Amino acid sequence: MSRKILIIAVLALAAIAATALIRKGGRPADPLRAYQPRLQGTLTFNQDVAPIVFENCAPCHRPGESAPFDLLTYQDVKRHTAQIVDVTTSGFMPPWLPEPGYGVFAGERRLSVDQIGMIKQWVAEGGTRGDPDDLPPPPEFTEGWQIGEPDLIIEMSEPYTLAPGGEDTFRNFVYPTDLDRIRYVRALEFRPANAKSIHHTTIAVDRTPKSRYHDQKDEEPGFDGMINSSAQRPDGHMLGWVPGKLPHAVPDEIAWRLDQDSDLIVQLHLQPSGKAETMRPRVGLYFADEPPTRTPFMIRLGPQTIDIPPGEKSYAIEDIFVLPVDVEVLGLVPHAHYLGKQMQGYATLPDGTREWLLWIKDWDFNWQDEYRFAEPVFLPAGSTLAMRFTYDNSEDNVRNPSDPPVRVFFGPRTDNEMGDLWIQVLPRREEDLAILRREFMRKERQANRSSYETMLKQDPDDVTVRYELGEMLQQQGSIGEAVEHLRRVLEIDPDHVPASAAMGRALHAQGKAGEAIEHFRRALRLMPELAELHYNLGQSLRVTGQLDEAIAEFGVTIEMRPDNAPAHHGLGEALRAHGRLDEAVVHYRRSLEIDPDYAQAHNNLGSVLAAQGKLDEALQHFALALEIDPGRARAHNNMGMALASRGRLDEAIEHFRRAVELRPDHAPSRRNLEIALKMKQQGPGAGN
Repeated sequence: MSRKILIIAVLALAAIAATALIRKGGRPADPLRAYQPRLQGTLTFNQDVAPIVFENCAPCHRPGESAPFDLLTYQDVKRHTAQIVDVTTSGFMPPWLPEPGYGVFAGERRLSVDQIGMIKQWVAEGGTRGDPDDLPPPPEFTEGWQIGEPDLIIEMSEPYTLAPGGEDTFRNFVYPTDLDRIRYVRALEFRPANAKSIHHTTIAVDRTPKSRYHDQKDEEPGFDGMINSSAQRPDGHMLGWVPGKLPHAVPDEIAWRLDQDSDLIVQLHLQPSGKAETMRPRVGLYFADEPPTRTPFMIRLGPQTIDIPPGEKSYAIEDIFVLPVDVEVLGLVPHAHYLGKQMQGYATLPDGTREWLLWIKDWDFNWQDEYRFAEPVFLPAGSTLAMRFTYDNSEDNVRNPSDPPVRVFFGPRTDNEMGDLWIQVLPRREEDLAILRREFMRKERQANRSSYETMLKQDPDDVTVRYELGEMLQQQGSIGEAVEHLRRVLEIDPDHVPASAAMGRALHAQGKAGEAIEHFRRALRLMPELAELHYNLGQSLRVTGQLDEAIAEFGVTIEMRPDNAPAHHGLGEALRAHGRLDEAVVHYRRSLEIDPDYAQAHNNLGSVLAAQGKLDEALQHFALALEIDPGRARAHNNMGMALASRGRLDEAIEHFRRAVELRPDHAPSRRNLEIALKMKQQGPGAGN
């Protein structure tokens, strides 16, 4: 039997897999040296073993759940005693990878040495049933939603059918939320419906239409592959499901934000069962009553330049990050593929003390999970977070999907490798979040670039990777490089809508709005239902002076997304340029009703109000713009002009000076400063 076939068998029957792993050098059997045997012949199922099985095994080993057989009765357990001994003494079951003593986690699924020893001794002595009166009541399980009726239930628009054979599949499904306003989520519950075919689930939030695009291009529901970079973990939270995992609610103070028009992207790791399996999982959302007051953050450790030679038994990767602020560590998500072996995560405190966060001595891709600390772990500023993962790409690794082993690079496919340790932290002070985010993103930008470049070395014509690299470079301000990558994507796939849209944005940023228009129009011919494209086209049309068409495109955007603040602002700008100031004011005000912290809208509304002679209200909006964004040079210049009109020359000069400091190339600010200083020199009557 090839190793690949063995892996499929491993996935199909976890109990048999455990036995195979033990014999092939996987997890070593626990010698149970600390177990104190009970008096011979005194152990019974009803009195000693049933309580262990009902609490630790039955939640998954029951009808409708993911385990391959039930463990609810004496007869159920008796039929599988040999397997039960194998998987419990090896530590394979219950599925829980972290080593004890290296982090204390909520909901740990592990048996004590005493429980394992009793099961083994009971089986060895013949498996006596015992007195019926000793049998505890059968376990009761909550049917349906485990934490109550959700506030919102969403599901796939149509069922998906998994083919009976073949290899594992990673399939992404778009779940539109259709929210009419921003909500804050304190809990998410995933109901698999057909749990036997779903190995695990990863859930992210996409605030863009990009996942919908991939979904629409695929003839079947969903689309294959790994989740797009446009789909992100929300506000530093970990969302997912594995067999046996129960949903949990976070405190309202750290609930996560779910915007209007956002989609949940549910990635299912699917395993063929030998017959066609139809599935339509549901997701339940539970909303907080108030917006959160604190925000977690996800720190990712792990170099993305993995290159493992065939036969290498101890390939290692390491990464660190120095915390710039005090934090509490809430949880961890380690991730690797089939070659991963050991995982270590720890922090070195400023005094040199090591604080262990996680140690997995035998990683198993089939039982990946998230681990939440029973109590938050405090780490002071200056602590160094560190990870070290090792990999085995030899023939001795029973989980190696290649026979014989081959060279393995970093990448999202399961025949690639990854090495991530996601660490969920909560800054002690909310104002420290911006510092933490800024320092981490400096590190992450280079890591992400390296990962895309590594994958492109393997396949230069991978349009998905090249597109993602182009998008990332554009976000980082490397517009010229972004254009090169996006142009190559469109040479390979001229109908790649996200690449056309990204190219349009990049060209617009380069001042080539005329060329950008052509790319936006091409994308809209393929997907006219994308509001974002109408907005982008409107912006380029406005810049090139095609105001009537721009107004029409912003109008389409608003018709599709009435609460889109940038679209109302863009329409206000086009109307203002058209000389329709009263109408412009209406849309500026509407954009600020939707987003009161929209600094540019405050500034531009103030400009129109000033032009209409409403200086008092204009000054209020300039002040709000500068309160939100003190570095906005145009707002300082506008504030200076309004103050000068009021005769408050000294204050005006200070704002003109600040505008010039921020934008030395901004000619109007420099000219206004010169005029104000000359007026100041004319005498006391010129100032305040």
